[in-house]
Amino acid sequence: GNICRSPIAEAVFRKLVTDEKVEHKWRTDSAAVSDWNVGRSPDSRALSCLRNHGIETAHKARQITKEDFQTFDYILCMDESNLRDLNRKSNQVKDCKAKIELLGSYDPQKQLIIEDPYYGNEKDFETVYEQCLRCCKAFLEQPH
Repeated sequence: GNICRSPIAEAVFRKLVTDEKVEHKWRTDSAAVSDWNVGRSPDSRALSCLRNHGIETAHKARQITKEDFQTFDYILCMDESNLRDLNRKSNQVKDCKAKIELLGSYDPQKQLIIEDPYYGNEKDFETVYEQCLRCCKAFLEQPH
Protein backbone atom coordinates (compact mmCIF):
# COMPACT_ATOMS: atom_id res chain seq x y z
CA GLY A 1 0.00 0.00 0.00
CA ASN A 2 3.05 2.38 0.09
CA ILE A 3 2.34 3.62 3.63
CA CYS A 4 4.74 1.58 5.81
CA ARG A 5 7.87 -0.13 4.52
CA SER A 6 8.64 1.63 1.25
CA PRO A 7 8.17 5.19 2.57
CA ILE A 8 10.56 4.29 5.42
CA ALA A 9 13.10 2.94 2.93
CA GLU A 10 12.66 5.98 0.68
CA ALA A 11 13.17 8.44 3.57
CA VAL A 12 16.17 6.50 4.91
CA PHE A 13 17.84 6.36 1.48
CA ARG A 14 17.16 10.04 0.84
CA LYS A 15 18.79 10.95 4.17
CA LEU A 16 21.81 8.71 3.45
CA VAL A 17 22.47 10.25 0.02
CA THR A 18 21.96 13.75 1.45
CA ASP A 19 24.39 13.04 4.31
CA GLU A 20 26.91 11.68 1.79
CA LYS A 21 26.33 14.75 -0.42
CA VAL A 22 25.46 12.58 -3.45
CA GLU A 23 21.74 13.39 -3.61
CA HIS A 24 22.24 15.01 -7.04
CA LYS A 25 23.14 11.54 -8.38
CA TRP A 26 19.93 9.86 -7.19
CA ARG A 27 16.23 10.16 -7.88
CA THR A 28 14.47 8.45 -4.97
CA ASP A 29 10.79 7.57 -4.74
CA SER A 30 8.54 4.80 -3.51
CA ALA A 31 5.33 3.33 -4.85
CA ALA A 32 2.88 0.51 -4.27
CA VAL A 33 2.01 -2.39 -6.51
CA SER A 34 -1.67 -1.87 -5.58
CA ASP A 35 -3.82 1.26 -5.57
CA TRP A 36 -5.28 0.83 -2.06
CA ASN A 37 -3.82 3.89 -0.35
CA VAL A 38 -3.11 6.28 -3.21
CA GLY A 39 -2.82 9.87 -1.92
CA ARG A 40 -2.47 8.88 1.75
CA SER A 41 0.40 9.90 4.00
CA PRO A 42 2.52 7.14 5.51
CA ASP A 43 1.17 5.28 8.54
CA SER A 44 1.46 7.44 11.68
CA ARG A 45 3.69 4.76 13.27
CA ALA A 46 6.05 4.94 10.27
CA LEU A 47 6.20 8.74 10.57
CA SER A 48 6.80 8.50 14.32
CA CYS A 49 9.59 5.95 13.82
CA LEU A 50 11.29 8.16 11.22
CA ARG A 51 10.93 11.25 13.44
CA ASN A 52 12.58 9.33 16.30
CA HIS A 53 15.59 9.01 14.00
CA GLY A 54 15.52 12.66 12.92
CA ILE A 55 14.00 11.98 9.49
CA GLU A 56 11.01 13.81 8.00
CA THR A 57 9.05 12.83 4.90
CA ALA A 58 6.25 14.47 2.93
CA HIS A 59 5.58 11.31 0.88
CA LYS A 60 2.08 10.55 -0.41
CA ALA A 61 1.26 6.99 -1.44
CA ARG A 62 1.14 6.29 -5.15
CA GLN A 63 0.91 3.28 -7.42
CA ILE A 64 3.84 2.21 -9.58
CA THR A 65 3.56 3.28 -13.22
CA LYS A 66 4.78 1.98 -16.55
CA GLU A 67 7.14 4.97 -16.68
CA ASP A 68 8.76 3.90 -13.40
CA PHE A 69 9.92 0.68 -15.08
CA GLN A 70 11.29 2.69 -18.00
CA THR A 71 13.06 5.45 -16.05
CA PHE A 72 14.36 4.01 -12.76
CA ASP A 73 17.55 1.93 -12.78
CA TYR A 74 16.50 -0.01 -9.68
CA ILE A 75 13.17 -1.01 -8.20
CA LEU A 76 13.79 -2.48 -4.76
CA CYS A 77 10.98 -4.32 -3.02
CA MET A 78 10.25 -5.83 0.36
CA ASP A 79 9.04 -9.42 -0.07
CA GLU A 80 8.45 -12.25 -2.55
CA SER A 81 4.88 -11.17 -3.24
CA ASN A 82 6.10 -7.68 -4.26
CA LEU A 83 8.86 -9.25 -6.35
CA ARG A 84 6.43 -11.53 -8.19
CA ASP A 85 3.94 -8.71 -8.84
CA LEU A 86 6.65 -6.30 -10.03
CA ASN A 87 8.22 -8.86 -12.34
CA ARG A 88 4.80 -9.62 -13.81
CA LYS A 89 4.08 -5.92 -14.36
CA SER A 90 7.55 -5.30 -15.83
CA ASN A 91 6.96 -8.04 -18.42
CA GLN A 92 4.11 -5.92 -19.82
CA VAL A 93 6.34 -2.85 -20.22
CA LYS A 94 8.28 -2.27 -23.40
CA ASP A 95 11.78 -0.90 -22.73
CA CYS A 96 11.84 -1.89 -19.05
CA LYS A 97 15.27 -0.82 -17.83
CA ALA A 98 14.75 -1.24 -14.07
CA LYS A 99 16.56 -3.98 -12.24
CA ILE A 100 13.98 -5.43 -9.84
CA GLU A 101 15.40 -6.83 -6.60
CA LEU A 102 14.59 -7.46 -2.97
CA LEU A 103 16.01 -4.63 -0.85
CA GLY A 104 16.84 -7.35 1.70
CA SER A 105 19.24 -8.96 -0.77
CA TYR A 106 21.68 -6.19 0.29
CA ASP A 107 21.32 -6.89 4.03
CA PRO A 108 24.69 -7.72 5.62
CA GLN A 109 22.69 -9.64 8.27
CA LYS A 110 21.04 -11.72 5.52
CA GLN A 111 17.43 -10.84 6.49
CA LEU A 112 16.06 -11.22 2.98
CA ILE A 113 12.45 -10.28 3.70
CA ILE A 114 11.32 -7.00 5.25
CA GLU A 115 8.02 -7.94 6.89
CA ASP A 116 5.02 -5.63 6.73
CA PRO A 117 4.64 -4.03 10.19
CA TYR A 118 1.08 -2.78 9.58
CA TYR A 119 -0.58 -5.28 11.94
CA GLY A 120 2.28 -5.06 14.43
CA ASN A 121 3.45 -2.46 16.92
CA GLU A 122 6.07 0.30 17.18
CA LYS A 123 8.82 -2.30 17.71
CA ASP A 124 7.96 -3.85 14.33
CA PHE A 125 8.30 -0.44 12.65
CA GLU A 126 11.68 0.00 14.35
CA THR A 127 12.76 -3.40 12.97
CA VAL A 128 11.76 -2.26 9.47
CA TYR A 129 13.71 0.97 9.95
CA GLU A 130 16.84 -0.92 11.07
CA GLN A 131 16.60 -3.35 8.13
CA CYS A 132 16.08 -0.50 5.66
CA LEU A 133 19.03 1.41 7.09
CA ARG A 134 21.38 -1.60 6.80
CA CYS A 135 20.17 -2.48 3.30
CA CYS A 136 20.23 1.09 1.97
CA LYS A 137 23.76 1.65 3.30
CA ALA A 138 24.96 -1.59 1.68
CA PHE A 139 23.14 -0.78 -1.59
CA LEU A 140 24.72 2.68 -1.67
CA GLU A 141 28.20 1.18 -1.16
CA GLN A 142 27.81 -0.95 -4.32
CA PRO A 143 29.28 0.40 -7.57
CA HIS A 144 26.42 1.78 -9.71
